[in-house]
Amino acid sequence: MAQRQLPRTGAVFLDPRGQDRSLRVTWHQESQLVVLSLWRDNVCAGTFRLSADEVPDLIALLRRGLDEAYDAARERVERVDGAPRAG
Repeated sequence: MAQRQLPRTGAVFLDPRGQDRSLRVTWHQESQLVVLSLWRDNVCAGTFRLSADEVPDLIALLRRGLDEAYDAARERVERVDGAPRAG
């Protein structure tokens, strides 16, 4: 079986639950695809191919979620900072 060269652009994200779980993201310029693959114990459990045209929508969704998380955290800090101090 012929070996394929790994894409030059990609990243591995480790799952905080451990057990060698990870998400691998690879960019395939020749196909104009981003491949998201789920790995466990060095075995690929599944893949999803995202066309390059859809990447901006995914980024926008992740950005909105991150903005909402920051806003919620800021509100919690403001509530704690504004609460009367015991003492």
